[in-house]
Amino acid sequence: MQTPDQGRTRIIGKGAATAAGPGPDVMAADTLEGDKVYTTDGDDVGKIKDIMLDVRSGRIAYAVLSSGGLLGIGDKLLAIPWSALTLDTERKCFLLSVSSERIKNAPGFDKDHWPAMADPQWAEPLHEYYGSAPYWSAGDELGLTDPTEELNDPRTRGHH
Repeated sequence: MQTPDQGRTRIIGKGAATAAGPGPDVMAADTLEGDKVYTTDGDDVGKIKDIMLDVRSGRIAYAVLSSGGLLGIGDKLLAIPWSALTLDTERKCFLLSVSSERIKNAPGFDKDHWPAMADPQWAEPLHEYYGSAPYWSAGDELGLTDPTEELNDPRTRGHH
Protein backbone atom coordinates (compact mmCIF):
# COMPACT_ATOMS: atom_id res chain seq x y z
CA MET A 1 0.00 0.00 0.00
CA GLN A 2 1.37 3.38 -0.97
CA THR A 3 1.34 6.40 1.29
CA PRO A 4 0.00 9.66 -0.17
CA ASP A 5 3.53 11.11 -0.39
CA GLN A 6 5.22 8.05 -1.89
CA GLY A 7 6.94 9.05 -5.10
CA ARG A 8 6.52 12.76 -4.38
CA THR A 9 8.73 15.45 -2.88
CA ARG A 10 7.74 16.72 0.55
CA ILE A 11 7.61 20.46 1.27
CA ILE A 12 8.36 21.87 4.72
CA GLY A 13 8.63 25.40 6.14
CA LYS A 14 6.31 28.34 6.66
CA GLY A 15 5.67 28.75 2.94
CA ALA A 16 4.58 25.13 2.57
CA ALA A 17 0.92 25.80 3.32
CA THR A 18 0.42 29.11 1.51
CA ALA A 19 -1.11 29.68 -1.88
CA ALA A 20 0.40 33.14 -2.31
CA GLY A 21 2.54 33.51 -5.43
CA PRO A 22 3.63 30.72 -7.70
CA GLY A 23 5.21 28.52 -5.03
CA PRO A 24 5.86 26.32 -3.33
CA ASP A 25 3.48 23.84 -4.97
CA VAL A 26 4.05 25.15 -8.50
CA MET A 27 7.42 26.72 -9.20
CA ALA A 28 9.66 27.48 -12.15
CA ALA A 29 12.33 24.78 -12.29
CA ASP A 30 15.10 27.33 -12.65
CA THR A 31 14.20 28.87 -9.26
CA LEU A 32 15.32 25.58 -7.67
CA GLU A 33 18.55 25.28 -9.62
CA GLY A 34 21.48 26.31 -7.47
CA ASP A 35 19.69 25.39 -4.23
CA LYS A 36 21.94 23.62 -1.75
CA VAL A 37 21.31 20.03 -0.69
CA TYR A 38 21.92 18.93 2.91
CA THR A 39 22.13 15.36 4.19
CA THR A 40 20.66 13.97 7.42
CA ASP A 41 23.99 14.62 9.15
CA GLY A 42 23.73 18.32 8.20
CA ASP A 43 26.45 18.39 5.56
CA ASP A 44 26.16 20.55 2.45
CA VAL A 45 26.78 18.00 -0.32
CA GLY A 46 26.29 20.21 -3.35
CA LYS A 47 23.78 22.18 -5.38
CA ILE A 48 20.92 21.35 -7.73
CA LYS A 49 22.27 21.70 -11.26
CA ASP A 50 19.31 20.50 -13.34
CA ILE A 51 15.79 19.20 -12.93
CA MET A 52 14.94 16.28 -15.20
CA LEU A 53 11.38 15.83 -16.46
CA ASP A 54 9.64 12.73 -17.69
CA VAL A 55 8.11 14.49 -20.66
CA ARG A 56 5.51 11.78 -21.37
CA SER A 57 3.99 11.82 -17.88
CA GLY A 58 4.70 15.47 -17.09
CA ARG A 59 6.40 14.54 -13.82
CA ILE A 60 9.74 15.46 -12.33
CA ALA A 61 11.94 12.38 -12.37
CA TYR A 62 15.29 13.50 -10.94
CA ALA A 63 17.27 16.42 -9.64
CA VAL A 64 20.86 16.45 -10.82
CA LEU A 65 23.15 17.27 -7.91
CA SER A 66 26.57 18.78 -8.57
CA SER A 67 28.79 17.53 -5.77
CA GLY A 68 32.46 17.90 -4.92
CA GLY A 69 34.88 19.78 -7.10
CA LEU A 70 35.79 23.43 -6.79
CA LEU A 71 34.07 26.24 -8.69
CA GLY A 72 32.46 23.74 -11.05
CA ILE A 73 35.74 21.96 -11.84
CA GLY A 74 35.92 18.27 -10.98
CA ASP A 75 32.27 18.08 -10.00
CA LYS A 76 30.60 14.70 -9.78
CA LEU A 77 27.02 14.72 -11.02
CA LEU A 78 24.45 12.60 -9.21
CA ALA A 79 20.89 11.86 -10.31
CA ILE A 80 18.78 12.08 -7.16
CA PRO A 81 15.24 10.68 -7.35
CA TRP A 82 12.89 13.63 -6.92
CA SER A 83 10.91 11.73 -4.27
CA ALA A 84 14.07 11.35 -2.14
CA LEU A 85 14.26 15.13 -1.65
CA THR A 86 12.41 17.40 0.77
CA LEU A 87 12.13 21.10 -0.12
CA ASP A 88 12.73 23.40 2.87
CA THR A 89 11.04 26.68 1.86
CA GLU A 90 12.39 28.65 4.83
CA ARG A 91 16.05 27.76 4.27
CA LYS A 92 15.63 27.61 0.47
CA CYS A 93 17.39 24.28 0.24
CA PHE A 94 16.71 20.58 -0.17
CA LEU A 95 17.09 17.89 2.47
CA LEU A 96 18.17 14.40 1.48
CA SER A 97 17.58 11.51 3.89
CA VAL A 98 20.98 9.87 3.49
CA SER A 99 24.38 10.42 5.10
CA SER A 100 27.11 12.47 3.45
CA GLU A 101 29.19 9.28 3.29
CA ARG A 102 26.43 7.70 1.19
CA ILE A 103 26.58 10.66 -1.20
CA LYS A 104 30.38 10.35 -1.48
CA ASN A 105 29.93 6.71 -2.55
CA ALA A 106 26.86 7.30 -4.72
CA PRO A 107 26.82 6.29 -8.38
CA GLY A 108 27.50 9.38 -10.45
CA PHE A 109 28.38 10.55 -13.93
CA ASP A 110 30.28 13.38 -15.61
CA LYS A 111 28.88 16.21 -17.69
CA ASP A 112 29.93 14.56 -20.96
CA HIS A 113 28.47 11.09 -20.23
CA TRP A 114 24.89 11.29 -19.01
CA PRO A 115 23.05 8.04 -18.21
CA ALA A 116 19.89 6.87 -20.01
CA MET A 117 17.55 8.03 -17.24
CA ALA A 118 14.47 6.38 -18.76
CA ASP A 119 16.14 2.96 -18.74
CA PRO A 120 14.77 0.87 -15.84
CA GLN A 121 18.03 -1.11 -15.65
CA TRP A 122 19.74 2.17 -14.73
CA ALA A 123 16.88 3.71 -12.72
CA GLU A 124 15.74 0.87 -10.45
CA PRO A 125 19.11 0.35 -8.68
CA LEU A 126 19.40 4.13 -8.28
CA HIS A 127 16.00 4.34 -6.57
CA GLU A 128 16.98 1.43 -4.33
CA TYR A 129 20.24 3.21 -3.42
CA TYR A 130 18.30 6.25 -2.19
CA GLY A 131 15.46 4.20 -0.69
CA SER A 132 12.78 5.80 -2.82
CA ALA A 133 10.03 4.32 -4.96
CA PRO A 134 10.51 4.86 -8.70
CA TYR A 135 8.56 7.92 -9.78
CA TRP A 136 6.57 5.89 -12.32
CA SER A 137 5.28 3.49 -9.65
CA ALA A 138 3.76 6.40 -7.74
CA GLY A 139 1.82 7.22 -10.92
CA ASP A 140 -0.27 4.07 -10.60
CA GLU A 141 -2.69 5.86 -8.29
CA LEU A 142 -2.91 8.75 -10.77
CA GLY A 143 -3.46 6.52 -13.79
CA LEU A 144 0.05 7.14 -15.12
CA THR A 145 2.12 4.32 -16.54
CA ASP A 146 5.72 3.20 -16.54
CA PRO A 147 7.58 5.55 -18.93
CA THR A 148 9.39 2.62 -20.50
CA GLU A 149 6.18 0.90 -21.63
CA GLU A 150 5.73 3.22 -24.60
CA LEU A 151 9.42 2.99 -25.46
CA ASN A 152 9.07 -0.77 -25.81
CA ASP A 153 5.76 -0.63 -27.69
CA PRO A 154 6.43 -1.19 -31.43
CA ARG A 155 3.45 1.04 -32.29
CA THR A 156 5.06 4.09 -30.65
CA ARG A 157 8.78 3.37 -31.15
CA GLY A 158 10.43 6.21 -33.02
CA HIS A 159 7.46 8.62 -32.65
CA HIS A 160 8.75 11.25 -30.21
